Amino acid sequence: MPDVPIPDAAPLLITPLNALHLELGARMVPFAGYSMPVQYPSGLMAEHVHTRTQAGLFDVSHMGQLTLSGPGAAKAFESLMPVDVMGLAPGRQRYGLLLNEEGGILDDLMFVNRGDDLFVVVNGACKQADIAHLQQRIGTQCTITPMPDQALLALQGPLAVTALARMVPGVTSLVFMTGARFDWKGVPLFITRSGYTGEDGFEISIAAAQADTFARALLAQPEVKPIGLGARNSLRLEAGLCLYGQDLGTTTSPVEAGLNWAIQKVRRTGGERAGGFPGAERVLRELAQGPERCRVGLVAQARVPVREHTPLQAQDGTPVGEVCSGLLGPTCNQPIAMAYVPRALSATGTVLNAIVRGKSVPMVVQAMPFVPTRYYRG
Repeated sequence: MPDVPIPDAAPLLITPLNALHLELGARMVPFAGYSMPVQYPSGLMAEHVHTRTQAGLFDVSHMGQLTLSGPGAAKAFESLMPVDVMGLAPGRQRYGLLLNEEGGILDDLMFVNRGDDLFVVVNGACKQADIAHLQQRIGTQCTITPMPDQALLALQGPLAVTALARMVPGVTSLVFMTGARFDWKGVPLFITRSGYTGEDGFEISIAAAQADTFARALLAQPEVKPIGLGARNSLRLEAGLCLYGQDLGTTTSPVEAGLNWAIQKVRRTGGERAGGFPGAERVLRELAQGPERCRVGLVAQARVPVREHTPLQAQDGTPVGEVCSGLLGPTCNQPIAMAYVPRALSATGTVLNAIVRGKSVPMVVQAMPFVPTRYYRG
């Protein structure tokens, strides 16, 4: 997983689990301004496989957590995204996209209607800019409350529910993209059944002061092992999920990124609350006419990992873009990648050439995810 550049003079922040990471022998790297574990002694491959087969515990406390509250919160938040916020039922979670005036993506995020507020999780590298953006645009319409004293843990994998239910039995009532408040030995938790791996799993918001104790209790479960950023990256790419800063950015539209599914009918042309969000003209036009370029999945026809920024060419040698994410998929056991290419070259089965160290590596456009997702929908 690439490091987010940090100025030399900037001290790295640590999460509430920093001591635990060091105790477990993690290799730490700078990421989003924090010192984060990239892998533990067992290594990336073993961590990846463990998450696919049992349950992996990720420290994602670098992410930004905040709430929006007040009678106008849903309407205000909806004004910044092409997403149905006002119609989201209590207890339900949704994926959202903050857009700029050109229809580019400022950040992608998750939010839950908790009844009395909207609980929002944004990317770690974007959280300060996101909060400032929200304050500037809708700060007079609702109360925006950052939650810097909350840690965030992700427990992912087919046995995540088995492990977590021993400690918090009520979590078995959750299904994919729902969330609720729970309690563990008197410690308040807010848990969603969601994640970033394509597997069943949970994200757990807990007070920073209790995070270490809770994480150790999870790691005491026989199914659970700690997982670092490296395996988090390989898991999410196999699931065809975007990483902000690589696969999404301020010039990328949701339609180019293939995130049309995140734009509900009510916000589209002809819908009850169509448009009204930043960049609506571009986004609605691309929904109707198609974008000039598209995000596609690629599978290499040779066992050569194709990394981000690798140039791509059409069969006639014409440059057509570059890889935005790429690696050797541990589960699918193939070199896989994502890239933005002209729409005319985005059809499944199209062959493109990646130029790796001066040599052409044929890559075939393939539907994503590369590994089938296993979310629990009840």
